[in-house]
Amino acid sequence: MNKLDIVREVSKVTCAGVEAKDAVEVFIKTIKDALKRGEKVTIQGFGSFYVKVKGPYLARNPKTGELINKEGKKVVKFRPSPEILE
Repeated sequence: MNKLDIVREVSKVTCAGVEAKDAVEVFIKTIKDALKRGEKVTIQGFGSFYVKVKGPYLARNPKTGELINKEGKKVVKFRPSPEILE
């Protein structure tokens, strides 16, 4: 399922296609903005999105085998609600 499929499902239940598209866009933007601020986003009965900071690490260049120091980075994680896994 992709964003267009979600828009179609929302438009079946609530409103016209353009309004559904706008609603989905606002929903996604709201989650992205909260994650950029470092906030955890929890949707009851669905799960939680949060940002995890990974520290620096060593990686290996597959062509040369040389070890490379990689900087830490932020990654988005998702933890599903137990209800979703039933």
